[in-house]
Amino acid sequence: MKIIIVGATGTMGRHLAAAFEKEHEIIRVASKGGDIPTDITSAASIENMFKQAGPFDALISTAGPSYVGPWKTMTGKEFQKGIDGKLMGQVNLVLIGQHYINPKGSFTLITGALAQEPVLNFASASAANGGVEAFVRAAAIELENGIRINAVSPTVIEDSPQYFPFFPGDIPVTMKQLEYGFRKSVFGANTGQVIKPY
Repeated sequence: MKIIIVGATGTMGRHLAAAFEKEHEIIRVASKGGDIPTDITSAASIENMFKQAGPFDALISTAGPSYVGPWKTMTGKEFQKGIDGKLMGQVNLVLIGQHYINPKGSFTLITGALAQEPVLNFASASAANGGVEAFVRAAAIELENGIRINAVSPTVIEDSPQYFPFFPGDIPVTMKQLEYGFRKSVFGANTGQVIKPY
């Protein structure tokens, strides 16, 4: 399979690229570095990425910039970072990517437990996650040619200990659990699902 991984230079993306490249062709996409540098907050940049990548079988997104900071001082502009990045960035990967993906291909987006279990300082990400999950359910009933779409929703992951203090009491998701959540989406038959790898 030809798999595009968006966010390929991040913690999750690096692990997934290394795991999947043993058996599949991987196109690494990131804001900086990777095979095709791409700004997912720009529809033009996303379109250019797909033109360079050509037809593909699966897209995995682990990208989702959002604002982390206290509610009391948060501005609309800061909150908007999650909407423009994690929500609309991933929405546009699908809206534009549907015209380039091969029949029976799949999209797998990243969301997170914050959609149901918010924690302090992550209001922007919580709202974006909820939007991504609703979008996945809606897109699943409209995508054509047997194309599937799912989201993977981890809690804090073991290789990002800098976030542990924000998630008291949460057992970190292992990288192997995360990987198999994405495997279920990419190589399984389900669609319109929010996969919780824990």
